Amino acid sequence: MKIKRQVEIAVISDVHLGTYGCHAKQLLTYLNSINPKTLILNGDIVDIWQFKKRYFPKSHLSVIKKIMDFASNGTEVIYITGNHDEFLRKLTDTQIGNISIVNKLVLDLDDKRAWFFHGDVFDISIQNAKWLAKLGGYGYDLLILLNRFVNWWLDKLGKERYSLSKKIKNSVKGAVKYINDFEKVATDLAIENGYDYVVCGHIHQPKMIETKNKKGKTTYLNSGDWVENFTALEYQFKRWKIYNYNQDKLAAFYTDEDIKDMDFKELIAAITIVEQPKSKSKKNKEKNKKKNKD
Repeated sequence: MKIKRQVEIAVISDVHLGTYGCHAKQLLTYLNSINPKTLILNGDIVDIWQFKKRYFPKSHLSVIKKIMDFASNGTEVIYITGNHDEFLRKLTDTQIGNISIVNKLVLDLDDKRAWFFHGDVFDISIQNAKWLAKLGGYGYDLLILLNRFVNWWLDKLGKERYSLSKKIKNSVKGAVKYINDFEKVATDLAIENGYDYVVCGHIHQPKMIETKNKKGKTTYLNSGDWVENFTALEYQFKRWKIYNYNQDKLAAFYTDEDIKDMDFKELIAAITIVEQPKSKSKKNKEKNKKKNKD
């Protein structure tokens, strides 16, 4: 029997559905293992920048269906827009059932304030030269494809997998400086505005660290991604933690068979037609109707 973990808040970001780098099966396995009260999608869930290549396999559709299943079963789903799914910013403050779309979010968590946003607002390259940022996105996707081929050979040889993009990021001084600058700007702003937690995505670097300056302190959290790190953030029992798929054993929730059970058209239908949970009053009316008929 599959026993799901109860989680007060789960945060995922930078899934990049619609790209070759997305590891949708691993994400789906993780989502199948939890029962969150609130699911926060902190940007770049669907990669609209690279959507033209018409790559959207069943596993990617299954992730969308799973998110909608959460919503229809009572989970509050909050979609915070990112740069790769910026088209959703036109729908900011829209709510459909248990799903809402926002640009940023502030929550009170056990007498502490948490500030959630994707993080691309700090990225000068995106604000001032979007075409250059998109070109970089294509290069990154190509690197991920190459990395998959390298890891396929490493698996055949029985050797440990290797992340080319991680190695490049960690060795290039400019990339390291960018990450450090990003974290400093986010934490300084959070302290200035009195937030106890600042929760971001965007830079694909999972992290949880308490930061102090002359004005106060805050806890910086980054949910990482589902391209390289396979990480999420979870809040439960007044504490945050970084969830790492690679350090968990979720064989009971592995999704290959679940995905095979539905064909492509069934998945599309399941996504576009979501049954909303019935209210108590509606259920009572239906019960009374049934009694009267009997």
